[in-house]
Amino acid sequence: MVDPVRQEVIALAHTVVVKVGTNVLAGGDGALLPDRVQGLADQLHRLRANGRKVVLVSSGAIGAGIGRLGLDRRPTDLRQLQACAAVGQCFLMRAYEECLAKHGTPTAQILLTAGDFDHRPRYLNVRNTILTLFEWGCLPIINENDTVSVAEIRFGDNDHLAAMVTNLLQAPLLVLLSIVDGLYRTDPESDAGAAIVPTVPIIDDEVMDLAGGSRSTLGSGGMRSKLKAARLATAAGESVILANGAKPGVLDEIFAGEPIGTLFLPHGGTVPAWKRWVGYTAQPKGQLIVDKGADQAVVQKGRSLLPIGVVKVVGSFRKGDVVAISSCEGREIARGLTNYSSEDASRICGLRTERISEVLGGLPYEEIIHRDNLVLIT
Repeated sequence: MVDPVRQEVIALAHTVVVKVGTNVLAGGDGALLPDRVQGLADQLHRLRANGRKVVLVSSGAIGAGIGRLGLDRRPTDLRQLQACAAVGQCFLMRAYEECLAKHGTPTAQILLTAGDFDHRPRYLNVRNTILTLFEWGCLPIINENDTVSVAEIRFGDNDHLAAMVTNLLQAPLLVLLSIVDGLYRTDPESDAGAAIVPTVPIIDDEVMDLAGGSRSTLGSGGMRSKLKAARLATAAGESVILANGAKPGVLDEIFAGEPIGTLFLPHGGTVPAWKRWVGYTAQPKGQLIVDKGADQAVVQKGRSLLPIGVVKVVGSFRKGDVVAISSCEGREIARGLTNYSSEDASRICGLRTERISEVLGGLPYEEIIHRDNLVLIT
């Protein structure tokens, strides 16, 4: 049965980010499954043939390296993981190139690290590169640069990477392809009758609790990683669909509006491009802990953050850096561009505006973070 809500989501999806996990592409031994890769390539071609711009965020380099080297298990040592990625990445790209060449589709490899998203000029350069590839009819294939990125290999952030790419492009839809059919209401391993949650309006703590402690075998992520990625994308105004990429024709069914997997709906208005970077992409360089009055002023009244409301300054940062704003209870409530360095912010925190000049010898800004440079974290 066709879902009208999904039909609307699909109709608006002029640009689509598809993320595919290692376990979708590889067998238990880590070797790539040619039929699975070809099936994915065929479906991506059909999406593009319908006029959509498509980006593929693909895991699988480490898994492909494991299979290529004939290893019997995924290494745990960092240098071995990075070496597996170095072997597997070219093998993975060659597989995509061969499968998509049958459709006359040129591919482009983009390897990224977290630093590419923290540094705004590099962030914009990535966006411009992808848009140019669209103009040239190429399919961008993105992966974390596992050979140099420590955090990705340890924490499995390709789901997060896909969400950041979605925000970068302001793509209306992110599709996460895993080896599960969607988000279950109960644990399917212990409950044979576990049902899929078809639609999630908002990813709150109750929804996050449904993730349990699941973790994949060859990959480095799990359901919690996918829910965090979905929350990142939906908070910025995008939709997310989680479905089973091992199922033949799954993308075809999704884009026919079929009720496949779990649909996570966007909440709140669409966030402007630069605020996406401030609030949902760049990693904060420090933290400003605020009192209850400042918490309410920022969250409920849309006010700027003044020095008098800051209780404590954490970390080292410079003027213009992205910093987090947290309540006294430790809950992050916002992020913004600071008008002061951490040193100066520490000197004026808790002070009224008229006293700033006494301490700093002048009043460069009344606000530590102006409301125009601030993004609430939902």
